[in-house]
Amino acid sequence: MRTTAPRRAQRGLSGVMIIAVLVMVAAVVPYAVGLVTSVHDGYARALSHQRASAAAEAGLDWGRWRIFNGAAATCTGLQSINTLPGTLRPYTVSVRCTLSRSVTESGATVNAYRLVATACNQPLAGACPNAGATAADYVERTLSTLAQR
Repeated sequence: MRTTAPRRAQRGLSGVMIIAVLVMVAAVVPYAVGLVTSVHDGYARALSHQRASAAAEAGLDWGRWRIFNGAAATCTGLQSINTLPGTLRPYTVSVRCTLSRSVTESGATVNAYRLVATACNQPLAGACPNAGATAADYVERTLSTLAQR
C-alpha cells in the first residue's frame, strides 16, 4: 500500500473570490440604477408632453364648439380652462380665438377664425404660457387651427 502525503488545506481563495464578486456587483449597481432612472425620467417626460398635447387638442375642440354652437356662437379673445378630466387634470389650457377674416360668398358672410390653444402644467396667473417657469418638469404645448363659419 501506498501512503499519500497529507494534503495541504487551501484556505482563503473562496474569501478572495467572494470579495471580488462583491466589488464587481458594487461597481455595476450604480450604473444600473442610473440607467433605470434615466429611462424612467425619459418616459415620464414623453408622457407629460403627450398629455400636454392632448390638453391643447381638447382646448381646440372646445374653441371649435364655441364657434359652431348655433346662434350662440362666440369667439372669446382669451379663455383659460383648468377643469380638464382624468390624467389631464394638472394641465391648464388657454384658448385664444381671433376673427382673422370675413368674406361674402353667394350673399352669405363667412367668418374665418384662428384658434390657438396653449396647454401647460404650471400656469402663470391661471393662464398659459408661463414665460417665467424654470422648473425642470414644466411642459408646454401650443396647437393652432383655422375654422370657418
